[in-house]
Amino acid sequence: MNNLFLSAFFILAAYLLGSVPFGLIAGLKVKGLDIREHGSKNIGATNVFRVVGKKWGILVLFLDVLKGYMACILPALFGKSFALPFQLLLGISAILGHSFPVWLKFKGGKGVATSLGVFLAIAWLPTLITFGLWILCFTVTHIISFSSLVAAVVFPIMIAWRYAGTPGFRFLLPISIILTVFILYTHRANIQRLRQGIEKKLF
Repeated sequence: MNNLFLSAFFILAAYLLGSVPFGLIAGLKVKGLDIREHGSKNIGATNVFRVVGKKWGILVLFLDVLKGYMACILPALFGKSFALPFQLLLGISAILGHSFPVWLKFKGGKGVATSLGVFLAIAWLPTLITFGLWILCFTVTHIISFSSLVAAVVFPIMIAWRYAGTPGFRFLLPISIILTVFILYTHRANIQRLRQGIEKKLF
């Protein structure tokens, strides 16, 4: 029962940590505006970058990554140790918290930055390689959504390359594929604009 209680506590804590709307807070504190009523109306770092300012967008990006990372290491902060499947469950909880925050009627961000933090904690090498690809795509196109979509599709390939034949592979690969599908889903409007050639560049 004690372990069950602890598990439930960490899952809830990970969700609540993920649900902290740093983009919304930045808009309110810096410019006194609700970021959900401006730009793309998304609470993520990209919209903060455009509406509130460059440095605030970068800060929100960092904080959204950090909350994903911290969610996965919560047990360690309390001196507890859990296996990889539970770490992944905590990461999923944080991503769902970011995308479906209870405070904002379950309308949040798209989950890319928080996913980056989650997998930096769990599978840092393929995550860094994928992030490097994201940087390359963004440098060439200046389009955040396109770069994120490319990275999302490539990420399971990186997981397969790094973890094939290891005990964690049977957990990491399915979750990475589910994450790819999830990010494609949250970017469905962006995909439509990309197909129409009207997706905006960040700068």
